[in-house]
Amino acid sequence: MNPILAGGVLMVGRLWDAINDPLVGWLSDRTRSPLGRRYPWMLIGVVPLSICFVLLWTVPSVTTQWGLFTYYAVLSLFAFAALTAVQLPYTTLAAELSDDYDERTALIGMKSTFSIGGSILGLVMAQIVFDQVAEPKAQYHLLGRLSASLAVFMIAICVVGTYRRYWQVQAHRLHDQSAALPRSLFSDMRSVFRNAAFRKILGLYLCGWIGIQLTAAMLPYFVGAWMELSESHFARMALTVQGTAIAMVVVWERVAKLSGKRTVFLVGAPLAIVALAALITVQPGEVRIMYLLGIFAGMGVATMYMVPFSMLPDVVDLDELHTGLRREGLYFSAVVFLQKLGVAVALFASGTFLYLTGFIANAESQPAAALWSIRLLIGPLPAVLLVCSLWFAYQYPISRRRHQEILLALHDHRLNRLPTKPPGSFEELG
Repeated sequence: MNPILAGGVLMVGRLWDAINDPLVGWLSDRTRSPLGRRYPWMLIGVVPLSICFVLLWTVPSVTTQWGLFTYYAVLSLFAFAALTAVQLPYTTLAAELSDDYDERTALIGMKSTFSIGGSILGLVMAQIVFDQVAEPKAQYHLLGRLSASLAVFMIAICVVGTYRRYWQVQAHRLHDQSAALPRSLFSDMRSVFRNAAFRKILGLYLCGWIGIQLTAAMLPYFVGAWMELSESHFARMALTVQGTAIAMVVVWERVAKLSGKRTVFLVGAPLAIVALAALITVQPGEVRIMYLLGIFAGMGVATMYMVPFSMLPDVVDLDELHTGLRREGLYFSAVVFLQKLGVAVALFASGTFLYLTGFIANAESQPAAALWSIRLLIGPLPAVLLVCSLWFAYQYPISRRRHQEILLALHDHRLNRLPTKPPGSFEELG
């Protein structure tokens, strides 16, 4: 497909996400069932999600560019809706399974480890399939079926493994929220965005995630077109960055216990900034330097995976203190949407820049303008975005001590059923 049309497919899905992410978050917050608020969405949503996995890896018989665009654009609407129904309630579980400041960081750290590990598993699984199956169409059909099976299997494990702990934590949170139920999605969203601490997380995550995804999108072009290396080096470079990130999650979790979540990001993100900015200086043949910078980038990328999501449950506690509501779904929906938006913006922007600078797919050499755009997009521009995320992290106001004060106040409210502040008078922090 034309790079702009290919990026446009994802933009269509992300625009749809702008509606279904907050809607699913809002509805899951208000869901009342014997299985709780989150599990019904995960168990029901994984069925259409697994079907979409298969269809997304299936190329239709149409041969026109707009025919392909229409097929994948329509399919993306169903795929992203199903993904939201599964991913969003799953992501909120970090706030549902513990109230402890450090234990939440450990939960997010473990989630991040398996998230990055899942990316590595995808690369390894694809490589095995490509080695064992010769025909391209059969390769992708098999990948789709394997992905669908894994989705169902892992969601089942998640529900079974966390179900008991979920209800243990919910037992002491039970309090009457019926007075707030008639409120609309739009009024709830306005209330959520009055939380200044939450806005800092949004800024931190949006800038950082778009930067990381720009680098990921440009990596195959950088390795192939600029470094003039084989495709195997792309996989090795990706594994270098993500393998380092997995190892560093454990290290950063320990640092967070000693200092705090904000400090982890302020210390770790500059490692990625320096590494990414330095990529523009790497010349063809300097393979060792490329891999060394990949290691440093992975050390910083690990903080982006774990810090924003470990901050969110604390913000949800602050929100409950002022509104009397547990609105994990709404808060996490905004960040999950930014996560998806970051991927779409990165792919669309990179595809557009490559197209405008004359990039030629499968060509042995590329125009100088295209090579410069690849070098700028993989390193310096993401580094600038990460610098912006550092500013938002510095402004984040909830420390370990502040969170303990919030939990103590919440305990009094829950125990004595004290009235909370109305949402319209939400205290600004920052």
